[in-house]
Amino acid sequence: MKALNAVNVLDSIVPISQFNKGQANKIFSDVKKFGTRIVVKNNVPECVLISPQNYQRMMEEYEDAILAAEAEKRLSKKAKYASHKDVMKKFDLSDSDLDDVEVNLE
Repeated sequence: MKALNAVNVLDSIVPISQFNKGQANKIFSDVKKFGTRIVVKNNVPECVLISPQNYQRMMEEYEDAILAAEAEKRLSKKAKYASHKDVMKKFDLSDSDLDDVEVNLE
């Protein structure tokens, strides 16, 4: 996703009145072709239009940043971590007890 700078911010502004004039298809084409568009109403930014692909990528990067921050927070603590072997022993489990367990990780 292309970052907005001062020059292309001005090029990305779309008055909301253009939607009322039947120019939505052109605006959506511009979003696909050129990237982000900022819709203004009464000269005030109302919303930002981005492609679904760019939105998906942005959300994934946001989620990754949250996970990285959480990992950093956890690693910075002087915590004692339990090994797999210790957890299995604590709950009196064997590897064969887990054979039929289905786990989905995202």
